[in-house]
Amino acid sequence: MNRMMAIVEREMRKFFRSPTLMLASMIFPLVQLIVLGNAFGGKIKDARLGVVDQDGGTQALKIRQAFDSVRANMRTFMPVYYDDENTARDDVRNGKIQGAVIIPPQYSRRVYEQDRPQIALVVDNSDNFMSSTLEQELSDITTALNQPTIEPRLLQQTVLQIVELYPYIEYMKYLLPGSITLAMFVSVMIGGGMLYIDDKARGVHEGYLVTPITKTEMVFGLNLAGAIKAVLTGVVITVIGALLAGVSTIFNPATVLGLFIMIGLTSIAFNTMMFLLMVRVDDPLVPRAIFGIL
Repeated sequence: MNRMMAIVEREMRKFFRSPTLMLASMIFPLVQLIVLGNAFGGKIKDARLGVVDQDGGTQALKIRQAFDSVRANMRTFMPVYYDDENTARDDVRNGKIQGAVIIPPQYSRRVYEQDRPQIALVVDNSDNFMSSTLEQELSDITTALNQPTIEPRLLQQTVLQIVELYPYIEYMKYLLPGSITLAMFVSVMIGGGMLYIDDKARGVHEGYLVTPITKTEMVFGLNLAGAIKAVLTGVVITVIGALLAGVSTIFNPATVLGLFIMIGLTSIAFNTMMFLLMVRVDDPLVPRAIFGIL
């Protein structure tokens, strides 16, 4: 047992004395979680929407009140009021605001006369996600404004109501388990696969076998060291990633216990798989080629 723990101690010293290895196995999955979690999915929050009110009438006031309601509740966008249409267009083009709503003159009069009233939305269509979100939000607002002031007692149209079985999950929370798994796999891949082949090529394993250390102790020691590295990486990424993604249930004792068990079993599985792949490999370039493709 002491001989096996000596191998574990050597492997862990190599791991902690290599900051590059620790950064590669911990920081890169976190960067992926932050970048991809914010780039894909999710909902737009606090986008800056310019408003140019050239009418100033009561119907234009309704539009501004609807914008203020969105800012106070859904927070999809924040209205930024402009006096000049050209300035608002230039700010959209320069990226200072994400869109601009133009309320033309005589808009309120056209609404009362039912003379095809129109408002304009200026968007930067190079950002499809932002522009489509603003277009959908403004379409919903205009649909609500077009409803009659007095609703009929009985609905005369068929209405589709969508009921979702599961609550909405932000993409960063959805991506968190994959980032944890990736971090553990990278740790095993570098700390268990590549270092194993390098030690084997340098004759370190033969040096073990000329000592009282047996083959069984060497195999169990290397597997235990690789599993410990993956567990440490998984725990660190789980805690930091959960705080970044806003997963509050991680502080539940039952959840913590389940996470530790799952991380431990996954680490052992990854490490066993890696050693099964590398046990018959002698060329140090083979694992690098495999890992490069992965």
